[in-house]
Amino acid sequence: MQTEKKPLILVTNDDGITAPGIRHLIKIMKTIGEVVVVAPDRPQSGMGHAITISDNLYCDPVTIDKYSQIKEFSCSGTPADCVKIGTQEILKRKPDLCVSGINHGSNSSINVIYSGTMSAAVEAGVEGIPAIGFSLLDYSMDANFDHTTKYVKRITQSVIKNGLPKGTVLNVNIPKASEEKIKGIQICRQANARWEEKFDKRQNPQGRDYYWLSGEFVNQDKGNNTDVEALDANYVSVVPVKFDLTAHDFINELNSWDIND
Repeated sequence: MQTEKKPLILVTNDDGITAPGIRHLIKIMKTIGEVVVVAPDRPQSGMGHAITISDNLYCDPVTIDKYSQIKEFSCSGTPADCVKIGTQEILKRKPDLCVSGINHGSNSSINVIYSGTMSAAVEAGVEGIPAIGFSLLDYSMDANFDHTTKYVKRITQSVIKNGLPKGTVLNVNIPKASEEKIKGIQICRQANARWEEKFDKRQNPQGRDYYWLSGEFVNQDKGNNTDVEALDANYVSVVPVKFDLTAHDFINELNSWDIND
């Protein structure tokens, strides 16, 4: 009897290869398919879609869990670098899926722009690989990920079964609330929100000025069915994200400007 071939799953993140979030994600993925991990050797949060172009890029095999049989590689680069080198140098064939996370902290709304977690997923999508970014609304390194298992597994298996449209990846955010309080999964849109940044100006011991970034997250969206609204109501939010940044609805109007005259 011919057995069904397990899907090949590339796992990465932006919090670093030893972060609790990715260790939990690896455990879940091991129940679904053949897992290979290529993740940053240190935290890379907020790196967005940065890539390494002016420095050496290292990617070394590591053993985090001596009882695990999966292959893991620690990369000196960004999350996007991890996907690039993972697919082009480490893996022997194109993976069936790339999962990124589980991030320590929200990647809902505008956070998707800055997120290294989601940029890794987007990079996989650019390379034609179905991809999902997972995040938990808890920034603590001691965060409890137990209640994420059911939802991560369900969404992952659905993507493997149904696939994703070309040019689309999924941004999944999970409330911090316990599993009993989570009401389910809601497919929604990205909320129109932004960060109102503030810079705390300080001086180092040598008298040189430096700045420490802080700010407040402001939801400007008064509509319904947003990821922020879903998360506030204790739903897991799933937003399909396209990485074509073209404002298609503005092309005709822009043509009317007679720029060439």
